Amino acid sequence: MRKIIIPAIVLTFAAVLAFATPASAPALETVSHVDLARYTGRWYEIARYPTVFERKCDRDVTAEYSTKPDGDIRVVNSCITKDGSITKTEGTAVVVDKSTNAKLKVTFFWPFYGKYWIIGLGPNYEYAVVGNPDRDYLWILSRTPTLPQPTYDQILANIAQHSYDVSKLVKTTQTTTTNLPQ
Repeated sequence: MRKIIIPAIVLTFAAVLAFATPASAPALETVSHVDLARYTGRWYEIARYPTVFERKCDRDVTAEYSTKPDGDIRVVNSCITKDGSITKTEGTAVVVDKSTNAKLKVTFFWPFYGKYWIIGLGPNYEYAVVGNPDRDYLWILSRTPTLPQPTYDQILANIAQHSYDVSKLVKTTQTTTTNLPQ
């Protein structure tokens, strides 16, 4: 019996690994450098892959980044729920790759961290694209509540080149009259 169970466990584990990581997807590349002083501030979510931790968000999703005294980054995510209430979550981001500042890890519930890789960035930091190496998270962020359609279309083309499925993106409703407190 033991001779059957151990190979079955190994085969099951191998199958899970094979399906968990797309073999055809190349390694995810980040931008070459991020100036964290320019990156901090308010970002509006333009689109995202659906996530369990944003399931209550209905509209006006923002992220506010600020530098903490220890050099880490304070993260405050806010949104308006379907019932009109504001929900906020505070976390911490830590730079993992100090040569580029493009790879971070973020926690909203220590000791659990998620990979936060900046894979696209406008030349004037007017937009950012954030994902992770497994390609199961993706956010398009902007300094303004909307992006010009040609810019958004170019971002989608670049995301597709990073082996992301753009059909999974959900656009975020942003109302320009809402200014969520951070």
